[in-house]
Amino acid sequence: MLVANLEEACDYYACLFNAQVSKTLVWRRDALHVRYAVVRWDAERFMLVQPLTGNLKVLMDANGEGTIYRHCYSTPDIEAAYNELVAKEVQPENENGKPLARDNLNSPSGARILWLPKRFGNFSIELLEEKELETFLADAFA
Repeated sequence: MLVANLEEACDYYACLFNAQVSKTLVWRRDALHVRYAVVRWDAERFMLVQPLTGNLKVLMDANGEGTIYRHCYSTPDIEAAYNELVAKEVQPENENGKPLARDNLNSPSGARILWLPKRFGNFSIELLEEKELETFLADAFA
């Protein structure tokens, strides 16, 4: 979910749900620059994202805070998922909506990840390798 003030949003959800909040993380590649944190309670988890520059900043400026723009799912094998998408004539993308080559599945954090094209408005689906997701979460909450 997009937010203008990451700390304020983290404090709100931590108090509201008695949730754990990860450390603040930064994602930067090309024109995209965001600060974000993961909120979790029980089995639920979601990201709060404060866009600083790039397409997510434009999206928040246009649609306001609280915009949900992406869901993340895990897959046991990101390369197999990539191949299955291409076989179905779906071109995986990077986080900026640009075509993603199979040999460029590593994100700035090192996680192997891809996005499906946005077919319905600004909503996208992200696929992350299962072991990468678990490692990411462990590091975020360390």
